Amino acid sequence: MWVCFSFILQDPSVTQVTTSSAEPVDQYSPFPQSNDGLATQTTPYQPAVLQPSTEPSPQASAAAAQANLLRQQEELERKAAELDRRELELKSRGSTGKENNWPPLPKSFPIKPCFYQDFSEEIPTEYQRVCKMMYYLWMFNCVTLFLNLLACLAYFTTDATYGVDFGLSILWLILFTPCSFLCWYRPVYKAFRTDSSFSFFFFFFVFFCQVVIFIIQSVGIPKWGNSGWISAFTIIGTNKAVGAIMIIVAILFTICAVISVILLKMVHSMYRRTGASFQKAQQEFSQGVFTNKTFQTAAAGAASSAAQGAMRGNN
Repeated sequence: MWVCFSFILQDPSVTQVTTSSAEPVDQYSPFPQSNDGLATQTTPYQPAVLQPSTEPSPQASAAAAQANLLRQQEELERKAAELDRRELELKSRGSTGKENNWPPLPKSFPIKPCFYQDFSEEIPTEYQRVCKMMYYLWMFNCVTLFLNLLACLAYFTTDATYGVDFGLSILWLILFTPCSFLCWYRPVYKAFRTDSSFSFFFFFFVFFCQVVIFIIQSVGIPKWGNSGWISAFTIIGTNKAVGAIMIIVAILFTICAVISVILLKMVHSMYRRTGASFQKAQQEFSQGVFTNKTFQTAAAGAASSAAQGAMRGNN
């Protein structure tokens, strides 16, 4: 038996197992060691800690909302002020989109220019001469009305019964100076600028009345506030100085009447070459009325009132 056991121990496979340098099973560790030879340390257990709530309080939320509303209100007010400023600027520039330059007033003056006027830029070359002559006629008429006031004042100093002429001369100066500019000079300026048939017809109607007024002023009917020929010859026998002044004013009124007739014929001849017509004037007038905001608002209000009245009648 001992012989058999010795024979088994001498077997190469048994010898290899018994002489192997492998570590015993009880010394085997399933966790790998670190490169520096130190064992891996496990993270110690830490208990969970409750974080405090980050939601704002109701008072803080209300304060933030109020501050946001105030900021939005300030922004809206700033935008509204900017819009108002732009609207005023557009109004000051008029329909042409350019800054008004007439009347030419100083920048420090409280009243700003109301119109934009530039013959070389807005009026065609073939119409500039006539348009300028109409402008010079308006200025000449204003000077004549002022001199008429002085002549009527001198007339009033010689005879107190002619105080009505002096009062009416003040009225004519205040009334005709702006009305003549707006009622016949600006329409003819616009007619030449835009080739507007309606502006031409409006000018012809008003300027014809102006020619009649020039003739009446040059005649000088007493107690009508005009230093014309009749009034001048009436006073020249008693006061030659006042009569001479009134004759000069009568000559100026006569010049205004003659020039106005000539310019009326010149404008009419140019009007016939522009291709304007009464039908175009009607179309321009209807388009201007129906596109006018005031007319649209009034029409909408009238329609609404009529509808409400009909509903009340049905009820």
